[in-house]
Order: sequence, then structure tokens, then C-alpha cells
Amino acid sequence: MPPTPDATAPGAAVPDRGRADACPGALRLHQADDGALARVRLPGGLLTDRQVLALAEAAEALGDGELETTSRGNVQLRGLASHCGAELADRLRAVGLLPSDTHERVRNIVASPLAGLTGPAADGTGTGTGVGTAPGTAPGADVQAWVRELDARLCASDWAAGLSGKFLFALDDGRGDVAALDADVTLIAGGPGTAGGAGPASAAPALLRLGRADHGHPVPRGQEVAAVLDAARAFLDALRANGRRAWHLREAPDLLPAGTVPLPALPGTPPAVGALPGGLSVGMRFGRAGAAQWRALAAACAGEVRLTPWRGAVLPGASADRLSALASVGFRTAPGSAWERATACTGLPGCARSLADVRAEAARALDAADGADGAEGAGAGLPVLPVHWSGCARRCGHPAGRWVDMLATGQGYRVTVNGPAAAGAAVDVTNEEMAEAVAEARRTTK
Repeated sequence: MPPTPDATAPGAAVPDRGRADACPGALRLHQADDGALARVRLPGGLLTDRQVLALAEAAEALGDGELETTSRGNVQLRGLASHCGAELADRLRAVGLLPSDTHERVRNIVASPLAGLTGPAADGTGTGTGVGTAPGTAPGADVQAWVRELDARLCASDWAAGLSGKFLFALDDGRGDVAALDADVTLIAGGPGTAGGAGPASAAPALLRLGRADHGHPVPRGQEVAAVLDAARAFLDALRANGRRAWHLREAPDLLPAGTVPLPALPGTPPAVGALPGGLSVGMRFGRAGAAQWRALAAACAGEVRLTPWRGAVLPGASADRLSALASVGFRTAPGSAWERATACTGLPGCARSLADVRAEAARALDAADGADGAEGAGAGLPVLPVHWSGCARRCGHPAGRWVDMLATGQGYRVTVNGPAAAGAAVDVTNEEMAEAVAEARRTTK
């Protein structure tokens, strides 16, 4: 069966963790209604162009011909034959995507996808002048180096194999993007936004956030990755010492000491799609793209692709003249669309639990919203809430923070602003009413 979803909001009942998690991996396939599913962990969402091509080839040869990105910047292959696990593993090992058989499911690491890119407003906020001067960004933090070191040390640590396949690490360059995802252990680079200084010499130490805490622990410079690993190990040790079971730090926040330093603002702003200073950013409809699209991505990049937790891709160093080719094969390359920050679970026919073909119905609603608004799309610069369609109450893949919940009922959808935590304010709509209801709900400020 698929993994049990997390508690959806602070204070929600902690799920029963009396069993091991059932998260799929590259070696542990999950049997879905549309065939077997494999999830390949990509620390930091990092891929070389060669790895992108290898994944596209595997999807065509072994699966349904498409790759699906996840809310953790990982990638999934669907429609696999149940006996293809060994061949898939061989393909992944050949390009460096399976460095450890024993630790492959615990390599859950998200990182700021724009880290290291320069220029104004690379995060789409309309402010800042690049790494070190964008609001809250650390001038000296090498987040990609942190990703590589953390991944290598996780795979080399016997104890780390005891982490849940859902345990998440986040490495934030100080802009507060991935730190807003409420990972289990989050490292936030220090910088002018937290220290009030200017330049690497005056930057504050990094902060270590545990679960959903609103205070962090200061981390001495040069000890950042060690602090992240120590926190994860301390969590496992505390669970064992207290005879408790949990997959996430937020399920047992009393086990580790609280931080003392208030966190900076965590806006959670994803990269804007289009040409950015230092590269390109594109979006994918519900995170899915066919093999031909992935090949176009490999051709357009400058050797590296970074998948984002918002189901898009950043191409560092790629030229703006590549955007038209990417748009022609179906990537989103222009901002202002209703499709921005819109996600959905698998739904029918891939999941028997679902009450609807949520992706098809959501796509019609989003296309209708774009058509109604014309060039204004979802609001053309106005802030809108994320929206997530779910085929059942498990709400697999829903976003963190505030969001518009679209829950299939069998007769239409139940619309709730701020996720299921505000269930008392739910409104039932038909499929024909959905586009207007979603647009209105996403603009709410309450």
C-alpha cells in the first residue's frame, strides 16, 4: 500500500507509526493500478545532462514513457513491469544515480534551487541583486557543496539507514524557500538578512531548524553538515531511548532541545519561470513530462539540471534563447498562469483509492481559468495560494503551509482554503463550477 500521509497541520493527530514506512524507492517498487512505481532520490534535485537522458531512456524502455517529479525534487517512473527492478537498478548505477543500495531511500535532500545564481530577483520576489544581496541570502554559503557532502556522509553512516524513507533534510541558502517546506532538519545559511552585516566576514552563523520549530540553533562556520547529521542521529537515539516510534521530528518535538535564535522570514517563494539572471526556470504540468521533453531539457541545459520541490526545473547557465524550444515541447516558460503552484495527486486510473481522474479534471479547470483571465492568468503578479487536487482524504503530495484543498467527493469537489485544517469552511462545487471557485479561493487572504 502507499505510504501513510503526514499529519496535515501543526497540532493534528500524530499518525500511527507502529510499522515501517512503505515509501517506494529505486529498489523497493510500489505496485500501483497502472503498474509498478519507482522513486529515484535526487539530493538537491541535481542531475547532469547525461543522467537526464538516462532517466528518459529508462522511462521509455521500462515504463510509461514519462517521468514525474515530486514535492521533494525527486523523480518517479510509473507503469513499470513488476520484474524490471534489476534492469532499472543497473541503469541507475551506470550513471551514478544509485550510489548505495542500503541507503537509497534516505537520500531525501532538498536545496535552494537558485543557490549560486547571480543577478536581481532570481527568486521571483522582485527584490535583491543576487546571491549575497538578495534578501536573506548568505554571501558565502555553497549550498551545492553541502548537498554533496551530506549525501556522501549519509550513505557512509550505518545508523542513517534507520531513518524513515520520508525523513527530509532541507538546505536553504538564506532566501527562505526550501526552509518553508517544514523539513525534519533544515539548515538555513547565515547572511545579512539574519546578521545585519554585509559580506561573508560579518555574516551570521547558519541556523539549524528542527521540525516546525520557530527558533533555531546557531551552527559554527564549517560545521554545518556535521550539525545536520548530528540532529538526525540524535532523533533516532532519542526515539530508541524513550521507546517511541516516529517518522518525523515534528511528531516528537519534545525529544530534542529547542533552539534559542528566532528564525528569519521564510517566504517559501519558488523560482519564477522564464529567463533568470544566471539561467532558466521552467514548469511542468503536475510535474509530469514525457521522454521527448526531458531530452529537450538536456539539450537546453549547460550540463546541469536542478529539479525543484515545486515540480519545475532550473537550468543554471542556460541561454535565454533556449526558452522557445522548451515552450514548444510543453514546458511552462511564462509567469502569470493559473498553473503556477497547482498540483494534484495521481488519481484515476493510477490509484484505486481515488474518486476521480483528478489530473484531467484539474487541468480543465486550470486551462479554463487561464482562458477566462487571458494574459492575466492566475493574477499576473498578485500573490495566490497554492492549490492541490486530491482523489481521496489521504491528500498525497499536498503542499506545506497554506493552500487551497480540492478534495474529490464523487459528485464534484470540496473546496477548503488553508487545507483540511479549516474544514468548517468547506464549499462543495461541481466540475463546471470548479474553475471559478478555485480562482476565488486562491486569492483569499484569510
